[in-house]
Amino acid sequence: MVQGEQDIIESLHILFSTTLCERTMLPAYGCTLEHEVFETIGVELFSRIEDLLKRAILFFEPRILVIDIVVEEDESNSGQLNISLSYSIPQTNTRSNMVYPFYLLEGSNVRQIGSP
Repeated sequence: MVQGEQDIIESLHILFSTTLCERTMLPAYGCTLEHEVFETIGVELFSRIEDLLKRAILFFEPRILVIDIVVEEDESNSGQLNISLSYSIPQTNTRSNMVYPFYLLEGSNVRQIGSP
């Protein structure tokens, strides 16, 4: 069992990785981040992801206020986006941040059929 800031971080990870309708008793919980997996990496995708996360946080994580969300392609790992979230916790008057890795190409090292 965790509490405080660690509880918020774990709650955000759960929120970002839960698809809509995955929870039977709370079908609106989560976000549609998984719909973006096969999209082309670019500014449009980054903006859509930022909007999805801001809405999910607004409705399901009232303990924080979003300061900034930055989505960037990971230079060292092709097919991975790093989502940096900066937020404040009004109850404790603290600021914090977290990075959520989002994989667009999980099987990027798999050989193509017929290739050496």
